[in-house]
Amino acid sequence: MGNNKILGAFGESMASAYLTECGYRVLERNFSCKAGEIDIIAIQGDTVVFIEVKSRSSVKYGQPSEAVSIPKQRKIVKTALYYMQKNKLLDYMCRFDVIEILFDEENNQQINLIKDAFQYSGKYGY
Repeated sequence: MGNNKILGAFGESMASAYLTECGYRVLERNFSCKAGEIDIIAIQGDTVVFIEVKSRSSVKYGQPSEAVSIPKQRKIVKTALYYMQKNKLLDYMCRFDVIEILFDEENNQQINLIKDAFQYSGKYGY
């Protein structure tokens, strides 16, 4: 898989299916607003989970999750706050997860779910 967009879309589909198998209820995929974009929004128990999916065909430039930089985290948090406010979910707990998907040369994949990959510290605001 050479094309990054195709790899990313395929990875997001795989991540969504994986989350469903793990008991999550997927609410939205590719939610976007002026604040940013979130790959997957799901519910697990009584927690709203905002999930960033990172797919890679190599770890040559580091693990996929390392691409979720501090500025990217801020954008995700701002977008999540907007989503929760818009959908009247501010009374719910929320969590920020990352799913790494690594593909090898034969397109076999390894999925790694990182729960609480980063946290909202209250300083990003919306």
